Amino acid sequence: MKAVIMQPSYLSWLGFFDLMDQSDIFVFLDHIQYTKRSWQQRNKIKTPQGELWLTIPIKSKGKYEQKISETLINDSNNWKDKHLQSIKMNYAKSKFFDKYFNEIEKVYKKNTEKLTDITIPLILIIKDILGIKSKIIFSSNLNPQGNKSKLLYDICKKISADEYLSPIGSKNYIDEDDQFTPNNIKLKYQNFEHPIYNQLWGNFISHLSIIDLIFNEGEKSLDIIRSGRKEHKN
Repeated sequence: MKAVIMQPSYLSWLGFFDLMDQSDIFVFLDHIQYTKRSWQQRNKIKTPQGELWLTIPIKSKGKYEQKISETLINDSNNWKDKHLQSIKMNYAKSKFFDKYFNEIEKVYKKNTEKLTDITIPLILIIKDILGIKSKIIFSSNLNPQGNKSKLLYDICKKISADEYLSPIGSKNYIDEDDQFTPNNIKLKYQNFEHPIYNQLWGNFISHLSIIDLIFNEGEKSLDIIRSGRKEHKN
């Protein structure tokens, strides 16, 4: 049983869905502290002028230790319409825009009080578009203990995982206090080389939101993600 544990992020990039696709159980790490100006609330799309950040405004004043699952959206500046307009303006000419946009738009049309009210539904809709079959669990339902590698190990123990696949960016702190190997949980690190695919607007730009891929490549999207997957690193 292979587990992946990730913070929910906004319109996540290809590597996020590569991890999800490799997991048997995918755990949204939603009970930890929210981080300002992070991928939790923003991501990039492509325009004729280059990259454009789409950022969800957050109510953060006086809420320095709020959890991701508790983080509230600031709806005062009509941000949803602005994001939808930016997506339409820059992808309406893409080959698969009409096939997928309506499903994505539905999330923005719903009432969303918390950050996870929009980030997680968007991830799950894109999961279905891609055809990823992983089981979804939320860390906030598990009451896990500890922090850093101890926290990740405790989650794996609670869900009976015998293998943990981590993003490579977590390698340093996990290796410093490896809780997995001594407890017979196989530890692997993602090795993902960003694939090149068809895009609008000139030269290829990597590390954009997943919507850039699905609007341009449609049913080929999951195969393209998998093409960037290399042998796991230990």
